[in-house]
Amino acid sequence: QDSLLVQTPESLKARFNLDVRTKTEVIRIDRSARRIQVRERETGREYEEAYDALLLSTGASPLKPPIPGIEHPNHFVVRNISDVEKIMAWSRDCQRCRAVVVGGGYIGLEMAEQLRHRGFDVTVVEALPQVMAPLDPEMAAWLHAELRTNGVALHLNDAVASFEPPSEREPARASIVVLKSGQRLPADSVVLGLGVRPETGLAKDAGLEIGKLGGIRVNEYLQTSDQHIWAVGDAIEVRDGVTNQWALIPLAGPANRQGRIAANNILGRPSRYEQTWGTAILRLFNLAAGCTGANEKSLRRADIPFQAIHLHPSSHAGYYPGAEPIALKILFAPDSGKLLGAQAIGHEGVDKRIDVLATALKAGMTVHDLAELELAYAPPYGSAKDPINLAGMAAQNVLAGDVALAQWNEVASLDPATTLLLDVRRPDERALGFIPGSTHIPLDELRARLTELPREREIIAYCQSGQRSYNAARILSQHGFRVRSLTGSYRTWKSAQPHEE
Repeated sequence: QDSLLVQTPESLKARFNLDVRTKTEVIRIDRSARRIQVRERETGREYEEAYDALLLSTGASPLKPPIPGIEHPNHFVVRNISDVEKIMAWSRDCQRCRAVVVGGGYIGLEMAEQLRHRGFDVTVVEALPQVMAPLDPEMAAWLHAELRTNGVALHLNDAVASFEPPSEREPARASIVVLKSGQRLPADSVVLGLGVRPETGLAKDAGLEIGKLGGIRVNEYLQTSDQHIWAVGDAIEVRDGVTNQWALIPLAGPANRQGRIAANNILGRPSRYEQTWGTAILRLFNLAAGCTGANEKSLRRADIPFQAIHLHPSSHAGYYPGAEPIALKILFAPDSGKLLGAQAIGHEGVDKRIDVLATALKAGMTVHDLAELELAYAPPYGSAKDPINLAGMAAQNVLAGDVALAQWNEVASLDPATTLLLDVRRPDERALGFIPGSTHIPLDELRARLTELPREREIIAYCQSGQRSYNAARILSQHGFRVRSLTGSYRTWKSAQPHEE
């Protein structure tokens, strides 16, 4: 615990001459008098303080919806150290226990992993069809597989209806988690990871403007509707860096930068906080999952046209030991090639690729810029053509009209009467699995076997990851066939297929 406490009131006083009052709550703001009413939580004593400038950094609180039975000593939320201490105290006294984690976001997945490491049977319940809402579904599917591989049960597209005591016929557990589907999950403990809501009670009571999403509304200087009051962190609404729409993005990185910018403005050094791109990363067992910018869902909501490509490059040079594949997806504007968003999942090298792409987003770069980026290369760390370069080049091929793409979610609705799925992998690869209904002609035999292909049907070429299907599409288009390449090819399609729990 001590390692988690970076500073104490005493150290902050000694180093920065700050007057930090813990266990003390501001209960009212008198804007006209520029005074706050303060209550000491242990003694109940109340007093007032005057201010020239006031900064609200009230954060966000865990969601606890009014579900019947939700209040229980063994139902936990995770916001601070004391919350974690409660969970750890329970886990020390519980052997071979069952834990149900409600919510498949960052907190829920991290808690599921840690509980599994402690030897508990763990189930994750998520109301959406996928975990990690910032990811698109075919990318989240990699996390579903990782959870199941590590013994975590998943209940997706299902929500909690109630928490009930066990019946006489059910195991003696702390509670039964009843899902809307009717399933009943015995649980010794429940961790609620349902997200957070901005703590805006103080701001609302003071009459400050609150946005439509429920966060404190601020301008580019992080100033509220009162010129003497600023606000930062999870309590405020920010502008999305891609859509420019108001958003709630509760992340530590933006909150820290907002604190510095607000301090500059309070002290008369004008500084602007422009936008937030939602750059984030998660470790889940042996995988890292990162994202930055927009996903397909947010682009559709904002009515922003986009093109998506999938790649599966290696984390570093394939001939150097330890190279691991990265599932990489980028979204870009179909006219200008401007980068709109990116997602990456893998065992190694995800963090630095997402950081480069986040920097590119902030700089307003295009996929043409990605193709030309000069990035550090040595075989243990990357490839001469880094995955970032490859993503840019693949997108350039689309923008130049060299290839048309098919997406993984189109495959199920293809009509065999008008479309032919063509597998151009080696026979040994096909023997390990293929898309049903596909025709097989290895790429190196394609030129000699063109007469076997129907010219009246569109051809969708696929390989293992997308490179050979691009080559096949070029060969076929140059011979007059109507052809598209399945972006991400078999790996992306396979990962996104439904799984029966």
